[in-house]
Amino acid sequence: MLNKSNRVAIIGAGPSGMAALRAFTAAQAAGTEIPEIVCYEKQDDWGGQWNYTWRTGTDGYGEPVHSSMYRNLWSNGPKEALEFAEYTFDEHFKRPISSYPPRAVLWDYINGRAEQSDVKKLVRFANVVRRVEFDDSTEQFTVTVDDLQNKTTQVEIFDQVIVSTGHFSFPNVPEIAGIETFSGEVIHAHEFRGAERFAGQRLLLIGGSYSAEDIGIQCHKMGARQVTMSYRSQPQGFAWPAGVDEKPQVAAIDGRVATFVDGTSREFDAVILCTGYLHHYPFLPSDLHLDSPNNLYPEGLYRGVTWHKNPRLHYLGAQDQWFTFNMFDAQAWFVRDLILGRIAVPTEDERADHMATWLEAYNRVDDDPAAVQFQADYIRDLIEATDYPMFDLDEVVRIFLAWKADKKTNIVTYRDGVYTSVMTGTTSIVHHTPWLAELDDSAERYLSIQATPSAVRAPVK
Repeated sequence: MLNKSNRVAIIGAGPSGMAALRAFTAAQAAGTEIPEIVCYEKQDDWGGQWNYTWRTGTDGYGEPVHSSMYRNLWSNGPKEALEFAEYTFDEHFKRPISSYPPRAVLWDYINGRAEQSDVKKLVRFANVVRRVEFDDSTEQFTVTVDDLQNKTTQVEIFDQVIVSTGHFSFPNVPEIAGIETFSGEVIHAHEFRGAERFAGQRLLLIGGSYSAEDIGIQCHKMGARQVTMSYRSQPQGFAWPAGVDEKPQVAAIDGRVATFVDGTSREFDAVILCTGYLHHYPFLPSDLHLDSPNNLYPEGLYRGVTWHKNPRLHYLGAQDQWFTFNMFDAQAWFVRDLILGRIAVPTEDERADHMATWLEAYNRVDDDPAAVQFQADYIRDLIEATDYPMFDLDEVVRIFLAWKADKKTNIVTYRDGVYTSVMTGTTSIVHHTPWLAELDDSAERYLSIQATPSAVRAPVK
């Protein structure tokens, strides 16, 4: 039986925070007494990154804008790899849809599960957490929160804290020689909201990973004159369409001209920094603050979620991600069961030994297939400890690897492929319009026309 005073704070109501809310309410629906849950969300609605806003810089309250989402984003991985195990796309949409939905459709799916759980009553919107402090004598957290709408400050006491703010909101902005002389526009990917505005322009994207790839191809789709991606270590190596290419690292910028380390130069109209994000938690003191590069097993987190130095503090979604929504679920169910006492918190030495074993395994990861398999094994380890529905993780690994092969074959047509759900066995339909030709990213357009049976093809192998 839980102590009636037991209280849990969830910081952030994006996909990770929503997973935590779902986990606790699922236990409650099954007859388990749960703690008092309070979720603080600084935006006016939930969804985290998926809560699209046109704003950049600061929001209507003067707070840093959280979301890095842009208007015409489509899923860049098959939905079959991120599907919730206990709330499927079939359950939500009542019919097959394509494997690569646009932003608004994925938002509808995420929102639908949360609405079904009736957890919105547990979220305090427009509430920004300013400070979390832990008292060793009482073993409780003091959480200071500003209510942005009512312009009040509250201080509350909690027994456990779950940090679910993500790590794609605070841009990593490197120094680039001469960039202050660039006379065009310079933005970070965090501030990118749409590709149409770059039609006819020559773009330099600094970065060689998913943000550069996706924004670059989106700008190409929307009519950019030239897209050049500058990589630091190695090129992405796709068969880029005409008008898109890669160059090595920028050595210096002088006015509109960028010179690369291979000695070549080009003139550009705009620069987009696709240089990643920082693990930054401004509300946490240094002794509670995760400080890690973006990797698959951040040091200091037992089972990838619980702060080793203080196992009353938990992080969801803090690692680099192949899996996303269903991994957040696996983590949320595990943390919930730690808090409920269903899973015992090991001793400090036992936690350290467990982390060392997983870090040793992670250090052996030397390519993408091994990385995807590592994360699948990590998720399996969490699910086996809880009542979250197990799913065919090895098949999802195969889907990820097939997706990567599709991208190598054709970077502008891979979103036209289809896959089969490991949850329901449903094979996706082909979207009614090839992605490169589809200029309407709305949910209404996407869902208004169904593919004919002849348009359905076998899943990608």
